Amino acid sequence: MPTLLRGSKKGPRRQFSGDPEDYRLSLVEHLEELRDRIMRSIGIICVTWTGGWFVEPHLYGYVDVMMTKAVVARLPKGSEFHEIFTHAPDAFMLKLKLSFMIGLIVAFPFLVLQLWGFIVPALKPKESAPLRKLAPTSAILFALGVFFAWEILPSAVGWFASYIEEFPGTSLYQEAGSLVFFVLKMLAAFGVAFQLPLVVYILGELELLSADTLIKYWRQSATAIFVVAMIVTPSQDPMTMLMMAIPLVILFMMSVYVVRFSQNRKRKRAKLLNPDESGTYPLE
Repeated sequence: MPTLLRGSKKGPRRQFSGDPEDYRLSLVEHLEELRDRIMRSIGIICVTWTGGWFVEPHLYGYVDVMMTKAVVARLPKGSEFHEIFTHAPDAFMLKLKLSFMIGLIVAFPFLVLQLWGFIVPALKPKESAPLRKLAPTSAILFALGVFFAWEILPSAVGWFASYIEEFPGTSLYQEAGSLVFFVLKMLAAFGVAFQLPLVVYILGELELLSADTLIKYWRQSATAIFVVAMIVTPSQDPMTMLMMAIPLVILFMMSVYVVRFSQNRKRKRAKLLNPDESGTYPLE
């Protein structure tokens, strides 16, 4: 019979005896937990999507006015700016997409909680202890990314519109809602991208990466961040890529030194508790 360990909400966890049947039962329970987490995540998105349906008219009006002012201020004299629909169903589809994006942004911290709830039972107590603040930290980083994008987007959109003056006699007619949808996509992209320091910290705490290795290959890491920023940014332009990549590189380096501090502290504790014969002290 397997020995019972610290329990979870669904029941105690097992210490496996080596019997393949034990692993088969554990796999079934694992899949059931995964199914439950996925269903909860879908339910969360449905609830926030529904809320986004009612919030969308107010949010759209505010964001659209803000972005329109940023664009019109940089248009040359004589140029017109209009947002138009080209097909009758477009208004409904726009409302559907905008409400989904609003719901997805609001649901993100709750989805992280579901992910964390699925992962934590598989971790040992000493592995999960440093990571218990993962969900609130993730929410803070997501909010920081959203705030950063919100502050720079009006200036960025105005900068793009300023190039219209190089084409005299032209006016700007664009699909209704495209500016607002662009803003929402950028908010979501920046919020997700700002999770990078958390990912680095988790990998360091689980000893899958060392701070010394990250520092040694910081140039390659910075290059990878720029490539990811180029892929993630919805507009696919160099300006937006730089606006995302530069703060991410700074946050990445900060997280590397946090991991270095944590791993050095582990080495010192290991040195006091369990020095080996060679005089070197491995991480716990």
